[in-house]
Amino acid sequence: MTAKRHTTSPARVDDDTLLDAARACVLDQGVGRTTLTDVARRAEVSRMTLYRRFPDVRTLITNLMTREFALILDEAQQGVSGLPTARERLVAGAVAGIRALVADPLMRTILDRDGALVLPYVVERLGSTQRLAEYFLQAQLVAGHEDGSVRRADPAAQARATLLLLQSFALSHAPATADVDSDLLFGELTHILDTSLRPERP
Repeated sequence: MTAKRHTTSPARVDDDTLLDAARACVLDQGVGRTTLTDVARRAEVSRMTLYRRFPDVRTLITNLMTREFALILDEAQQGVSGLPTARERLVAGAVAGIRALVADPLMRTILDRDGALVLPYVVERLGSTQRLAEYFLQAQLVAGHEDGSVRRADPAAQARATLLLLQSFALSHAPATADVDSDLLFGELTHILDTSLRPERP
């Protein structure tokens, strides 16, 4: 009798199990060398189980990056929840989020090994992680307008401009800190954000 390879039932495996397996594969070999077969084997599920949830590697990696970024953003928000004004929460949360993002093993692996994957989200369109960040920024900006801590302007434009600034720090952190201290650079980011968002004096 031929032994059957053990697989987890589709009804019992959740998305996090599959995404955890994908994360491990990417950390081991990069996105370019990761296949759905690798991920299914790591998750101990059949390939069909994985295909039903994620039909291709691009979809799988997009969901993985969105989950990773959401966790980083949530931790950053929790860490600044006690600050008194929306501007302080936005500035401190944004800087903490970028610090965590550039130190995150998954994000570092993707940028170091497969940097071309993020290029479309810089020159062609905004991705789900960028939209998630923009949603957080806009909510804090609106709260800042209401409590008087943020300069009044169109919140969508403010959020987009802030996103572009933060994105440049995240994507260029490695080369930017080759000859400039990282803490000093983040200090400047804090100053730029706080100064640009502070209400103008009459």
